[in-house]
Amino acid sequence: MKNSIIVLLFVLSVQLGYSTQLLVPMDETQTNHLKAYGISYWALENDVVIEWLLNYKGGSFLYPHLNSLEEELNIRGVKYLVLTDGQVNQIKNQIAEPEVNMEVIQLEKAPKIAVYSPPGTQPWDDAVTMVLEYAEIPYDKIYDSAIVMGVLPKYDWLHLHHEDFTGQYGKFYASFRNYPWYREQQAMAERDAQMLGFDKVSKMKLAVALNLKNFVVGGGFLFTMCSGTDSFDIALSAEDTDICDYMYDGDGADRNAQNKLDYSKTFAFKDFKLVMDPMVYEYSDIDGTDLHRVGVVSEETDFFTLFDFSAKWDVVPTMLTQCHTDEVKGFMGQTTDFRKEAIKNNVLILGENKALGTAKYIHGEFGQGTWTFYAGHDPEDYEHRVGDPHTDLNLHPNSPGYRLILNNILFPAAKKKKRKT
Repeated sequence: MKNSIIVLLFVLSVQLGYSTQLLVPMDETQTNHLKAYGISYWALENDVVIEWLLNYKGGSFLYPHLNSLEEELNIRGVKYLVLTDGQVNQIKNQIAEPEVNMEVIQLEKAPKIAVYSPPGTQPWDDAVTMVLEYAEIPYDKIYDSAIVMGVLPKYDWLHLHHEDFTGQYGKFYASFRNYPWYREQQAMAERDAQMLGFDKVSKMKLAVALNLKNFVVGGGFLFTMCSGTDSFDIALSAEDTDICDYMYDGDGADRNAQNKLDYSKTFAFKDFKLVMDPMVYEYSDIDGTDLHRVGVVSEETDFFTLFDFSAKWDVVPTMLTQCHTDEVKGFMGQTTDFRKEAIKNNVLILGENKALGTAKYIHGEFGQGTWTFYAGHDPEDYEHRVGDPHTDLNLHPNSPGYRLILNNILFPAAKKKKRKT
């Protein structure tokens, strides 16, 4: 009997020594970076705790070796390695070295995701919904009425579709005011405002913006791109004044609106000057789009650089900048990037265009929550225009620009973990 127990213990020790885990490398060897995030989200949805190895092989993921996970990796074409526990321990010992800029973060629970998007929009109208669809990450669509009615507490993470929160219909008046789609959008917005008890669309959009602000104050994670960034802050700063001309709301703007802006109410921006001419396709001087048109950079030379943060101390910005390259292709939008002089001092710049001296990717805290602004429209369509064909992400499975979006989606999964920030 004693010999049998010894043999059994020996067999168990051998089996334990050869237990394995799945490593999903996120460096240049990965076959599909974008779908790797989708599988990580799928694991969290199924109550599987996983680990994010910050700065190790491009921000790799470590999973327990489950047959279901391995099947998903194979089905979705994501490269992975099977490692023994001994190999995993070697990696973690390397990461734990004080002088090594790496960290292990445990991801525990899939965040509940919503996209603020008008009815009738297709996934390819917006980079975030497009990459969510491609990565197979589930989300709900919500819009003005749902937000005004108080739906936001149901969600952990919210993306703002390329929206105009100032009530100026995207400043498309000069070019598209006679187009059917423009007239339909204006009519729909006016109906919604009336239904919700607002006499102007701008007042409805302000109410939405204030609800979004309270969502962040209460601990929510807000992410937005393109004009959903600066128009949001402009709306907050103009809470007590009318900046909309007569073609937007039936009466003229306050002639002293610029002097009545309250920058203390904004998340990211300060001291900006409004562009109130309805014939100019611009909200304010926050945006650096015009800098891209003066010949300093071209599509071939337009890049922004991700900052390198301390993984052991600046955990949150490190998560948000995980990528397999530090140089990311630039891309334009209604809001292409942010002039640094308009950015508040307490805002963290995650990525900058060195040639232009502008910021592309910024982040901050507000109340109990966080916000992230990412300028530009589509990371794989340099100069996206109204009516352009949509981007096929099957052609861009390793897109660094799209990876940054997905970093933000996984970031709330580590919310309950004690971090060194």
